Amino acid sequence: MNSAPGSSAENPFPVRAVAIRVAGWIERLGIVWVEGQLTEIRSRGPTTFMVLRDPAADMSLRVTASSELVRNAPVPLAEGTQVVVCGKPQFDPRRGSFSLRLSAIRAVGLGELLARIERLRRLLDAEGLFDPRLKRPLPFLPNLVGLITGRGGAAEHDVTTVAAGRWPAVRFAIRNTAVQGPTAVVQIVEALRELDTDPEVDVIVIARGGGSVEDLLPFSDETLCRAIAACRTPVVSAVGHEPDNPLCDLVADVRAATPTDAAKRVVPDTAAELARTRRARGLRLNIPEATALIADTVCEAARDGARLMDAAAAGAAVLGPDDVLPGVVDVVTEVKVEAVFDDGTRMVVVRNPFGAAAGMGDDAPGAVMPAERPVSVEPVDLVRLSVVNTGDVPVSITSHFHFFEVNPRLQFDRAAAYGRHLAIPAGASLRFDPGAAVEAPLVPIGGARVAIGFAGLVDGPLDAP
Repeated sequence: MNSAPGSSAENPFPVRAVAIRVAGWIERLGIVWVEGQLTEIRSRGPTTFMVLRDPAADMSLRVTASSELVRNAPVPLAEGTQVVVCGKPQFDPRRGSFSLRLSAIRAVGLGELLARIERLRRLLDAEGLFDPRLKRPLPFLPNLVGLITGRGGAAEHDVTTVAAGRWPAVRFAIRNTAVQGPTAVVQIVEALRELDTDPEVDVIVIARGGGSVEDLLPFSDETLCRAIAACRTPVVSAVGHEPDNPLCDLVADVRAATPTDAAKRVVPDTAAELARTRRARGLRLNIPEATALIADTVCEAARDGARLMDAAAAGAAVLGPDDVLPGVVDVVTEVKVEAVFDDGTRMVVVRNPFGAAAGMGDDAPGAVMPAERPVSVEPVDLVRLSVVNTGDVPVSITSHFHFFEVNPRLQFDRAAAYGRHLAIPAGASLRFDPGAAVEAPLVPIGGARVAIGFAGLVDGPLDAP
C-alpha cells in the first residue's frame, strides 16, 4: 500500500510542494494589525523594505510597503518609530521567506504612549513592585560596581569619573548596550542578568542621559521593570535628568537624579571619610578635609529630606574653628555644594561654615598685601599666530590646550604652535568664528612638558628627540 505524499521517507514531498502548501496556509490568515518599532528602513523604487521589531523581545518581522504609503505616513518614519500597522502575511515560495505586506500605517502618539506607561505604573504598583519595604540598602563600599550604559556616552564618563574622584580604588564592570530604540530592552535585560549573577558585583547602576519620552521608552518597559525587581543585587536607576521619571526609577532600589548623582550614591567620598576619621582621633582638619566634610554633610541632609535652609544649617554646624587648622577659617569663607533634594538638584551655599570666628587677618594664608611698587608680569617667549577657521561653525579653545593639536579646521602655522598654549587667563577660552582671522597669543607649556594629545599627535615628553 502506497503511503500518502510527504508522510514517509519513501514518498517525500518535493520542496515546491511544501512551499506552495505553506504559502496557501499563510494566505488564509487574512489581514492582521501589529504594533512594533521600525528599523532597517530601505526604499527601492516603488517598494520600501523594513523590519518591525518587538521592543520587549528579540523577535522581528520583515515588512514591505509601497513607498507612497511610507511617504504619506502620519509621522516621518525613522529608526525606532513606534507604529501600529495593518498588513497581510505573505510567504515567498521561491525564497522560503515570510513577510507582512502593509496596507496601513498609524503612529503611536505621545498621549497614547503616556497613557500606556500610566496603566503599567498602576499595574506594577498594585503588584507591590514599588513597595519601599522591598528596597535593598546599598553597600557602604562596593567591591565591584556593575554599570549598564551606552557606549562612549556622557553617562559612562560621568559615573566613572565622579566615582573615581570620590574613591580612587573603585572598580567597574561595564556593559555597553543600546539605550534607546528597538533593541535596547533585550540588551539591557541581558546585561542586568549577567551582572546580577556575578558574585563580585555588589551594586548595579543603569545610567543614561536625558531624552524625549520616545527615547526613554525602554526604561518604562514591563520586561525591564520586572527584571530589575527580580535582581538579588541592589540596583540604582540613573536615567535621564531630574524631570524624567521612567518606571525603572520606581522599581529600582535607589533612584538617582542624574548619572553624576548615581556615582555619589554608590561610593563614599574618600576626603569626607578621612576627615571623619581624623576628627575622631582629635586631629584638626585642613582645607580639603574640612570642605569635603561640610559638603558631604549637606548632601546627606538633602537626601534625608531636609529643606535647603536646613541642609545649609547642618553644613554650618558640623565644624567649629577649633576643629580646623590655623588659617582655614580665613580661607574658607563659604562652601558651595550641589545637592539632590526631593524636588530636584539645588545649589546650597554654606556661609561662615565655622561660625563667626575671628581669623588670622594679615597673617592668614593667601592674604593680599599691597606691593611696595607696581608689578608688571609679561609673558615669556610670546608668539602670535594668525588663525583662520575654515569650517562653518565656531571653534573655542581653552587656555591650557596644546595648540598644536587643536581642531584641524583651524588653519595656521601649526609647527610654530608645537609645545605651546594660549596666553590667556587660566580657564578662559578664545573663540574662532567661521572665516574670521584671529590673532592667537601663545606661550610655552610649563612644568614637566609632558602631553597626552587628544588628537593622538603627541604622547609623551614635548622635548623628546
